[in-house]
Amino acid sequence: MTGTRGRPSRRSFKADVRPAVGHPRQPTPELLRLPAGEAPVQWRRCRRARRVSLRIDLRAGAVVVTLPPRAPREAGLALLRAHSDWVTGRLAELPRPVAFEDGSAVLVAGQPHVIRHAPSARRGVWIEADEIRVSGESRFLARRVGDFLRAEARSRLAALAAGIAAGDAGLRPARLAIKDTMTRWGSCSSERAVMFSWRLVMAPASIQHYVVAHELAHLRHLDHGPGFWTLVDRLTPHRTEAEAWLKRHGPALLRTG
Repeated sequence: MTGTRGRPSRRSFKADVRPAVGHPRQPTPELLRLPAGEAPVQWRRCRRARRVSLRIDLRAGAVVVTLPPRAPREAGLALLRAHSDWVTGRLAELPRPVAFEDGSAVLVAGQPHVIRHAPSARRGVWIEADEIRVSGESRFLARRVGDFLRAEARSRLAALAAGIAAGDAGLRPARLAIKDTMTRWGSCSSERAVMFSWRLVMAPASIQHYVVAHELAHLRHLDHGPGFWTLVDRLTPHRTEAEAWLKRHGPALLRTG
């Protein structure tokens, strides 16, 4: 839960496991046989990298090998072999991916909701009992569910932010954005812009409350010093619960959709 490296003006609440960032389609992982078993591998060349490194890409379910500009592929292979047990162990621990499709169960505020395709309906997407019902053609179902959950996230998190900041103008952000940032649950910039991951809509209300309070507290304290944590604990009682929940269940949220 430290600030983003190299950006002292930004502080963020990070996800526990670091997946790839952004929406562009990643190349199909290469399946390699390592001493501890097979593993899907993605290769990434980075001009700023000073050494070969490994990380797990939750979205792709693969290990990403980052190479400095002049590092040979063999250097990445050597690191993979040396850490074969770690790579295969972490990949085996990943939650199964959940696609937005008819019959899939997706969390909304911590409660499972089954996606049901209702092609003849004329209501767009709506929640009824414990189901997310989606009208229209099946080819648009995944996009419609994603759009619906993003809109729900904006509505719920904006309401939480307004409630937490009520009576204290210093905790009101200049701008609130909902994004699909895959390395953090929320962030706050020195320009008083607050961002939240739409995937928080899947977490229980208490977890959402903590992350929103965490980022609003950064409007007054851009660091993670004692004053910051004192303010966080004044704004929300859910700190311990939320940190444990996100560590345990966060990867599943990042594997959904």
